[in-house]
Amino acid sequence: MGEHGGPGWFEEALAQSPERATTQVEGAAIASLAWGDRSDPTMVVVHGGAAHANWWGAIGPILATDHRVVAIDLSGHGDSAHRAVYRSEQWAREILAVAAAQGGTGRPLVVGHSMGGFVTIVVAAIHGAEVAGAIVLDAPVRRPDPESAEGRGGRMFRSPKTYPDLATGMEHFHLVPPQPCDNTWLLEHVARTSLREGPDGWSWKFDPKVFTAREGPARPSDFGPQLAQASCRIALVNGARSAIVDDDVRAYMTELLAGSPAAAAGIPVVDIPDAHHHLLLDQPLATVTAIRGFVAAWHPIGAEPPTVPVS
Repeated sequence: MGEHGGPGWFEEALAQSPERATTQVEGAAIASLAWGDRSDPTMVVVHGGAAHANWWGAIGPILATDHRVVAIDLSGHGDSAHRAVYRSEQWAREILAVAAAQGGTGRPLVVGHSMGGFVTIVVAAIHGAEVAGAIVLDAPVRRPDPESAEGRGGRMFRSPKTYPDLATGMEHFHLVPPQPCDNTWLLEHVARTSLREGPDGWSWKFDPKVFTAREGPARPSDFGPQLAQASCRIALVNGARSAIVDDDVRAYMTELLAGSPAAAAGIPVVDIPDAHHHLLLDQPLATVTAIRGFVAAWHPIGAEPPTVPVS
């Protein structure tokens, strides 16, 4: 174990300091981290709800061996500015704007986890011709129902506390939905970068209003129409042990994509063995392997991926 208590690959990844930048997007300063050379193709990685770019801090440098990898803090998250109202369509535009300002070459490949996966679906539906592809990590588009996991998560995040010191705050970090994760060194890294010091103590970086001050689609059942309109290459990667992606969710998402413009390029669906919902944390290297597998299939060396035909 190294300085941060993790395996060698983790220590090597954290030793690669990211480039930090802010990009002005529609009146808000959007923060990002980046690894890799600007002469390489662009990959934008997107965190989940109440999370931030440093959730990708361990695997971003690994993905950057052949990509310019940009991890974004969506508005209301991490070190980005807050907004009065949050819209998935605006988050999608933030992704494209940051890719253009901080990325490398070509159309960006967008990879999103959980809530970031829903925003990635919106990118694929509205801006499909502007991206090289979309990879959605454990974002459950559900059949319409009266309740959703997003609503339950919103209630859990609405009253974040302030702590007297960083260590106390880190002790209160927990995953939502709850799940096992033996990689304590990675959890500690994410927890440490989730807090900021203010005049009254240490508090979580995210804006609680990202769950309450929302306009447009917000619940998992709301994103079905967007998924059915996906117009770029798209792949689904789920945790085999995910508590929120079950067989019905897999079947419904596959059904929606089968009738989408994206179906012309094929719809790969992969389950990562022994991974739960937060697969970035419990199975980080397997997640890298899955992403790299799609990159290898979609982006032959020296060839631009074809645009999916839209009828």
